[in-house]
Amino acid sequence: LQAMSDNEQDWLALRPQEPSPSQCCGGGCKPCIYDVYEKELAQWERAKAKQDKSLLMEKKEQSNNSVLNPDTFTAFSVSSVEQLTEDTYQYKFELPGNSSLRLSLGQHIVLRGVVNGLEVQRAYTPISPGNAEGYFEVLIKCYEAGLMSQYIKTWRKGDVVFWRGPFGGFPYQPNKHGELLMLASGTGLAPMLPILQSITDDEEDETFVTLVGCFPTFDKIYLKPLLQDLARYWNIRILYVLSQETSLEKLPWSYQENTYTGRLNEDLMKTIINSCRRQPFVLICGSSSFNEDMTRYLKAAGIEENSCFVF
Repeated sequence: LQAMSDNEQDWLALRPQEPSPSQCCGGGCKPCIYDVYEKELAQWERAKAKQDKSLLMEKKEQSNNSVLNPDTFTAFSVSSVEQLTEDTYQYKFELPGNSSLRLSLGQHIVLRGVVNGLEVQRAYTPISPGNAEGYFEVLIKCYEAGLMSQYIKTWRKGDVVFWRGPFGGFPYQPNKHGELLMLASGTGLAPMLPILQSITDDEEDETFVTLVGCFPTFDKIYLKPLLQDLARYWNIRILYVLSQETSLEKLPWSYQENTYTGRLNEDLMKTIINSCRRQPFVLICGSSSFNEDMTRYLKAAGIEENSCFVF
């Protein structure tokens, strides 16, 4: 009987843990972490019924082949950490050989972290081009009280981090829209960058783009050199809305004509839409309150819901 209970305990230890709500990133992933749990639980029940632990091994092997996978977490190693502003960092991850994540535009990947024994998952969009070889980069804002942020802040070069994906994305096609109006708040810039880069890389793509980056102050604008480079293209225009700046006088002259102070409100939205060269299709990414506000202002400006995409 003792042997029986030891065996039972062994099996219980191998039983997959049901995810807690904090582990679901809320990004509408397919499969969601709960789908993965159901699949692993069914696998465990089959293995237990047959008393064959080798049936549990397949998922372990799968995660060591360094290929991003929607069902299992894969380990990637941190190759560099760059602080961009007081709370925002750019992390670079190594990909084996010259492999690529092969993401389609604006797709996100899900990070798993363990903080004080609690597993947390969050979705982030790589800012590197989807076909970048040998690496990918992620822009992350760390929050003082954020569980995931506490974990991310400990990362150093060489650390191993687990990602799963890709999910979502915007089905972008060259020249499908006359003009894209991108409304990004803070790290909401992330899904916009691969789309911008795919447009500038493709000489046949003549889509106009107006990117509106919303930040608190000039110092908190991320990736200025990259944005300045993109703004040199004939079809790309970059505007900034700085909610906590009161005057443009202190800004470098190259920014003054493209920057607004205060918040992006209904009036400013109408001004920006009227300045677009063609009827825009709008991409929105920011906090849920930012996304709701933007959708409301666009509606007031006469932009229909089917001409918007929210990340």
